[in-house]
Amino acid sequence: MPALIEAFFDDASSTYSYVIYEADGGPCAIVDPVLDYDPAAGRTTTVQADRIIAFVREHRLQVQWLLETHAHADHLSAAPYLRRELGGQIAIGQSICKVQTVFKTLFNLEPGFCIDGSQFDHLFAPDESFSIGNLKAKALHVPGHTPADMAYLIGNDVILVGDTLFMPDVGTARCDFPGGDAHQMFTSIHKLLAFPASVHLYVCHDYPPEGRAPQCMTTVGEQRRSNIHVRDGIDEAAFVAMRTQRDEGLGMPTLLLPAIQVNVRAGNLPPAEDNGVTYLKIPINQF
Repeated sequence: MPALIEAFFDDASSTYSYVIYEADGGPCAIVDPVLDYDPAAGRTTTVQADRIIAFVREHRLQVQWLLETHAHADHLSAAPYLRRELGGQIAIGQSICKVQTVFKTLFNLEPGFCIDGSQFDHLFAPDESFSIGNLKAKALHVPGHTPADMAYLIGNDVILVGDTLFMPDVGTARCDFPGGDAHQMFTSIHKLLAFPASVHLYVCHDYPPEGRAPQCMTTVGEQRRSNIHVRDGIDEAAFVAMRTQRDEGLGMPTLLLPAIQVNVRAGNLPPAEDNGVTYLKIPINQF
């Protein structure tokens, strides 16, 4: 049977989270869940995650996986909260260790912070096969946006692409974060676009132009025909030149500093200090 996919859109971060399952009453995976965070107040809430919990319970699903496509810079992950409420293993690509190494230094994280990915329950090797109940899946390594980006192939006709591709009229994600690389991004995109034209691609974000509502799904064929950054006929040199120039003019994501130092911990907050309070760091003049 084909996978059933339920999408949840977070307006604040323009993020899509997904629940993937075969049938009511069976196993499921949750992809890229969002923890609400108010940067002005430094306060977290679970409104978005609770929507997912309600759906999972309504459909009597058993959470097998909590899949992260990468260490997000635009939202905090709700994976630990969902694991406490619903169970499941938090998983990401094994190259997260590279990301942890960079940001442990940048944030001068505590000496006990490990850079071996052990904060996660499972680290996927490139092209590692796994399953969601009877649904066959594969973890595809697609670096470029960050060194650790993953896409998840479900069956033969669905790919959760993370931040590697956006909707065709939006294009592609930036490559100027530490460890990002536009050449790698081009290669990763064409790894995905080598799949048959009918394969459905589910994006992690949508930033629709005026007049269009947010959308979560496109196809390989639509991307090859009309993606404004990487449609057929645009070569690697042209893509890298465009991506480099475009990235130079982009501002910092609002939640990059709080999000990264949480998400490299698999969504866990830093350890509380001796007064019992948890703090996030803001490095000054480092970006």
